[in-house]
Amino acid sequence: MSTNPDTAPGPKPPSADPPPGAPLPPRTYSLPSNIRGDHVPPSRSHIRATVETYLSRHAEERDPLEGLLAVLDGTGEPSSRATLPGHVTCSAVVIDRDRRVLHIGHRLTGLTLCPGGHAEAGDRTLLAAAVREVCEEAGLRPGDLCLTPQFLAEPIDVDVHDIDANPVKGEAAHQHFDVRFAFYLTAEQPPELALQDEEVAGAQWLPYADARSPTLRAKLLAAEADGLDGRPEPVNASALIHDGAGRYLLHLRDDQEGIWEPWVMALLGGGRTRGDACLEATLRRELAEEVPGLEPTDLVPFAVEEATSVDGLAVPIGVYAGHWSGNAEAVDLREGVLLTWCTVDMLDRLRLSPGLGELIRRHAAERPAAKELLDCTGPLADEAPPGTELHIVGVHLHLQDAQGRILLGLRHPDSTYAPDTWHFLAGHCERETAIDCLVREAKEEAGLTIAPEDVELVHTVHHVDSPDARPRIALVFQARSWTGIPQVLEPDRCVEWRWWKPQDLPDAVVPYTRMAIDGILRGRPYSEQGWGER
Repeated sequence: MSTNPDTAPGPKPPSADPPPGAPLPPRTYSLPSNIRGDHVPPSRSHIRATVETYLSRHAEERDPLEGLLAVLDGTGEPSSRATLPGHVTCSAVVIDRDRRVLHIGHRLTGLTLCPGGHAEAGDRTLLAAAVREVCEEAGLRPGDLCLTPQFLAEPIDVDVHDIDANPVKGEAAHQHFDVRFAFYLTAEQPPELALQDEEVAGAQWLPYADARSPTLRAKLLAAEADGLDGRPEPVNASALIHDGAGRYLLHLRDDQEGIWEPWVMALLGGGRTRGDACLEATLRRELAEEVPGLEPTDLVPFAVEEATSVDGLAVPIGVYAGHWSGNAEAVDLREGVLLTWCTVDMLDRLRLSPGLGELIRRHAAERPAAKELLDCTGPLADEAPPGTELHIVGVHLHLQDAQGRILLGLRHPDSTYAPDTWHFLAGHCERETAIDCLVREAKEEAGLTIAPEDVELVHTVHHVDSPDARPRIALVFQARSWTGIPQVLEPDRCVEWRWWKPQDLPDAVVPYTRMAIDGILRGRPYSEQGWGER
């Protein structure tokens, strides 16, 4: 899980599912002001880390940047105009798909240069300051920009240039240590610019070879061979892990300051780093860091999701689908609170990372798992010995109160199975133990808490609804104790819970439910229904 809010997805309005392979709709997100640091400039430690990261690429520039390093070792605020004889500024190197760089005419100096300026209170990072400056001076929106996979959030260049004295502003001659960040335009063509008239006199898009800064020009031409082509691509990766039988692995994030989207269910994954050879390598590294030992198989690209960072930048996220069917509770989780399996019918009851529900539903709709289960075809059927017919396992709760009454629920009139009919609290057993299924269903459907050790199997019904239907095994468990009062938590399935005396059951009871109750009262552990005469 990436805790870096620069790559944090956020809320988006609901929309229809896009066609397979199409990007998902964009989303926006912002952190609270106390996390953004709205009233402080970028910290000295952040600036130093940014510069040292740059120098790790360009060790030969340590001596030319000696003045910048001296500022970082000094007592003045590194990005303050008052810090002399020099201070830090920021610029945005905006690249279009024709490998051209945006330049503006600067009225005060008469120079043609990349948009940029001084960091201000409220700029969370130097990169955020560069984004703000290009938006103010050129009229772009942050969402018009995205990071490049070659440089990510690291500077492409750091330049030192002399600034003449300005008696009007009371400024002596000094130096700017300009930290420059590269961005791609997200659109095919550059958008119409709205230049800041009081500071900017015209704009032009110049090829790499014509960039006005010699140090930047050299960096651009060197990076061109490494694919700096102006075409956006994902810089984050997420894992859509499924077990092949309808379950998806979700990650509950920490609830603490600085965590992107705290306390929501999300996918595992994170942001690309310089050392990642490809996006799949990013994902595998993130998984190894977050959940060592969890290694999904058959990882394949599934979708590109467009998120928005706290600075407003577009963040393409490559979503990889992969298979794993292990015990989520047994893994060594290093980040976040827990891992858990969920099914599509659970999504509406969970607090999900925005857009995740649509993503999972889309994947589930494209998977053949449901057809394989029904038709007994494909790899799921191949796991069974020849001649074996797969059965559906249902788990049921036989609950009796102190008066001996039995809890039944009235199924919704629009239910596809047994509408307007009374039935046990029940659910289908997923890739979990039957008792775990019972405990989960009791909590999800009625708000009842049951301890696994207080459960015992009291009856089994082997039944089939018709000659062509999939056979079913109904496991009926009795709970000796529980906490909570039955509540209608899934009104689309059950509209009422009621306690019934065994001798006064309503007429409309699911037939095998009535058979199970009768068997329990008579002390019989097993019943059959729908198989014809024996």
